[in-house]
Amino acid sequence: MNKVILVGRLTADPELRQTQSGIASCRFTVAVDRRFADKSTGERQADFITCIAWRQTAEFVSRYFTKGKLIAVEGSLRNNNYQDKNHPDVTHYTTDVQVDNVEFVGGKGESGGNGGFQNGGGYGAPQNNYSAPPQQAAPQQPQNNDSMSYGNLSDFEEILSDGDVPF
Repeated sequence: MNKVILVGRLTADPELRQTQSGIASCRFTVAVDRRFADKSTGERQADFITCIAWRQTAEFVSRYFTKGKLIAVEGSLRNNNYQDKNHPDVTHYTTDVQVDNVEFVGGKGESGGNGGFQNGGGYGAPQNNYSAPPQQAAPQQPQNNDSMSYGNLSDFEEILSDGDVPF
């Protein structure tokens, strides 16, 4: 099984690029803190891991993430190699994370909201905690608290009995 899950901070703003055939790609580096601090200095060391996202995931990362923001990355390791342009007899080897999913980490002030993008899933803006009430079920009225507002509830249907509920 080849699966990688990283949580860290972007070291620079992601840059969206297009291949010659028009496919979006985004290469970015995530600084991931190591678990333990250095015994002599007390500082935590970090690993800098290169990640590559494609298509809608690349567009999502470049649109909603900036330098210093926390990001959760899920993907797989890929080994690549290429010939040095200046020295044709030299081959360079790289190990990158091929990104499948990305998610926001932290609170609204930390990373812009909660939510994420999964490759192959629906594409959309991040969800915020202050969005409209969920549309799956009618909201329950609070007891003795008239100061709360639920917004527009016209899209909700009141369920009178449990007989029509599918679960």
